Amino acid sequence: MKNLDGYINIIKRLPNKEKYTREDLLTEGLLLDRDKNLEIYYIPISEKISICTRVFIVGITPGFEQMSTYISNFKNGLENSYNIYNRQSNCKISSPFSKSLTKNIIYMLDEVKLNEALNIKSCEELFNSNSHLLYTDALIPYPVFVNGKNYTGHTPKLMKNKLLMKYINNNFKNKLEDLKGVLIIPMGKAVEEVLIHLADEKILDRDQILIGFPHPSGANAYRLIQLKENKDNMIKIIKKHNFNL
Repeated sequence: MKNLDGYINIIKRLPNKEKYTREDLLTEGLLLDRDKNLEIYYIPISEKISICTRVFIVGITPGFEQMSTYISNFKNGLENSYNIYNRQSNCKISSPFSKSLTKNIIYMLDEVKLNEALNIKSCEELFNSNSHLLYTDALIPYPVFVNGKNYTGHTPKLMKNKLLMKYINNNFKNKLEDLKGVLIIPMGKAVEEVLIHLADEKILDRDQILIGFPHPSGANAYRLIQLKENKDNMIKIIKKHNFNL
């Protein structure tokens, strides 16, 4: 693994683009780790967690679109002569989710009455006027690909892969120290399984996890059925949670 300066030099040599292709970014120069057909790539991100955070939405890993946006934002900062280390901590995109995914998240969070617990009209505010209450991140902070495609948490199975668990143990666990008492919303079953495992290890409290929250992707055709099945239990979890507002 290179140090930060090594990756900065690679990014400096990239063409100026708003959107990059896989051929631009999935190169040996930005490769962090490889395990057979699984590859992990570098992105320049190191965001501080706000003391105002009350809700933490966690996915598996940034996808390629996020990778492209992070690097485009960071390179724009380099071109404008910003301090590269400050730029690293400020290049996170305003919302890591697509518009359709964000819409689905908001709908489901309002359905389980998280907006009422936070004393806001709708959880849409978490993505704009009350964004200070929301922190978003991934179990593995760097983009992961299998055969060049976004990793989804199943092939290979996340908790059975030593390389992926190394990143969770070395990166994600440390963040949880700053997220004590925060409600954690897993994006899908694979993330939920890891969070429950960490709760069993006493790394976080099980009561922090909004167990049963469906993956909001449009590809999850059963998300509304899952929402209906798990809704009452999720409402109970939220009602018991102390948001300290």
